[in-house]
Amino acid sequence: MKYDIIIIGSGPGGYVTAIRASQLGFKTAIVEKENLGGICLNWGCIPTKALLKSANVFDYINHAADYGITVGNAKADFPAIIKRSRDVANGMSNGVQFLMKKNKIDVINGTGKVKPGKKVEVTDKDGKVSEYSADHVIIATGARSRELPNLPQDGKKIIGYRQALSLEKLPKKMVVVGSGAIGVEFAYFYNSMGTEVTIVEYMPNIVPVEDEEVSKQLERSFKKQGIKVMTNSSVESVDTKGAGCKVKVKTKKGEETIECDVVLSAVGITANIENIGLEEVGIVTDKGKITVDEFYRTNIPGYYAIGDVIPGPALAHVASAEGITCVEKIKGMEVEPIDYTNIPGCTYCSPEIASVGYTEKKAKEAGYEIKVGKFPFSASGKASAAGHKDGFVKVIYDAKYGELLGAHMIGANVTEMIAELVAARKLETTGHEILKAIHPHPTMSEAVMEATAAAYGEVIHL
Repeated sequence: MKYDIIIIGSGPGGYVTAIRASQLGFKTAIVEKENLGGICLNWGCIPTKALLKSANVFDYINHAADYGITVGNAKADFPAIIKRSRDVANGMSNGVQFLMKKNKIDVINGTGKVKPGKKVEVTDKDGKVSEYSADHVIIATGARSRELPNLPQDGKKIIGYRQALSLEKLPKKMVVVGSGAIGVEFAYFYNSMGTEVTIVEYMPNIVPVEDEEVSKQLERSFKKQGIKVMTNSSVESVDTKGAGCKVKVKTKKGEETIECDVVLSAVGITANIENIGLEEVGIVTDKGKITVDEFYRTNIPGYYAIGDVIPGPALAHVASAEGITCVEKIKGMEVEPIDYTNIPGCTYCSPEIASVGYTEKKAKEAGYEIKVGKFPFSASGKASAAGHKDGFVKVIYDAKYGELLGAHMIGANVTEMIAELVAARKLETTGHEILKAIHPHPTMSEAVMEATAAAYGEVIHL
């Protein structure tokens, strides 16, 4: 079979790329060894959000008295919560199947491998090998949970995110190693369900890529919820010989042993670039990632790569944007390279975190003279009415031109608010323009206007 474009991998990078390619008139095929939608839909973004929603609902019920409502003793049905999450994921995967049919994209089930001469070899689950060719081959094979040598995952006592999404019973005690988005989301979920959770983070702050003030606020909120946070700490070893786990943690004060049922390793991801034919074709890699140019072309003509297999933020929305950019460039359209300084990041624990652009520290390091404004949700009428006063909005402007350099939020529903500031940065909007754009009252989003007013010494409600 000959195609215009073959994509290997059907995550949010691959399937979105396939749909855009089909829209542009390319005869398109996609290769997938598991379920359509990849990790994001099946074992990542979507099922975790379903779990977190169950945790939110349970939190609301447990704090119903704060809203003047009396309810009986609520109980979390852990297997039912896991089942709901799986059902949501399966529904989304079925939705992608529909989109493939709708857009006349051929789905080839099996494990894909690139071959010289713009060919793709696919081995199905029965071991049958088929070969396909295309004018353009796009690699979108994603990533998997990273394993540390001293933390080998056995799938039972030391687990990755896949097992964390489908445990059969609720653990009494859990140690989460790593406090990036995956680590803190699962820490919040399991703590809400009643598990005693300890987070171990090597860096001085949890969610270390975020602005320091956001990290400190999340740590305060987590401690208030009963999550133990250990920063400047590392897991040296885990003894799994007994009924549970004995986790040896090195801290600034010395070594400490924590006993738990399960250890969740959330120390990042590793790109899936092994055994997919890169060496045979001659595609260059560096530090475990495929090397590409600004339009995702590898060093070998006709071969491209997008998403978690290339350098850059390993985020679903980034992979989708890269794939669209890639095929539009192949089509010969006028395409702007992606601005990687304007990528929003969202973390869905409670309180939520959302950010874009420079942190205060990075803006100073880049040599900017800055104006910083901060507005706490404790001063927001909507946040008070909703009972979600934890957190704030922080904005960073260039003092000279008023350019929005960065925005950092922590609080309820801030992941729904960040897009305003992503669009503002894209449009090169100034602080004065955001300040004069009338925001509706009462809303959480007013805090964006108020934080901007604070940066310019004009804040009203503080």
